[in-house]
Amino acid sequence: MQSDPDKLLKKNRNLSHSESRKVTSHVQRNADDWIVNTVMIEGYDVPFKFKRKQQYKNLKGSRVNLTYYPDHESVAGMSFEVMSVVRIKIA
Repeated sequence: MQSDPDKLLKKNRNLSHSESRKVTSHVQRNADDWIVNTVMIEGYDVPFKFKRKQQYKNLKGSRVNLTYYPDHESVAGMSFEVMSVVRIKIA
């Protein structure tokens, strides 16, 4: 069953949704039993991150629809803003 972005947005006010955004960079790396995906979107300076159990196809150059919320990640004692992706779909 696929999630409907409108239903997700109604349930959580912190969520944002973007349509047809161009991916400029896509990196995948292993972290424990998960594969962490980091996507950079054209016009944004903040990385969009999501986890999967299996590798995802390369999204570089693709247009995607994203549902996400702002988050912070601490690296070496410094706090960085990231966007945690709840739903991603190729447009």
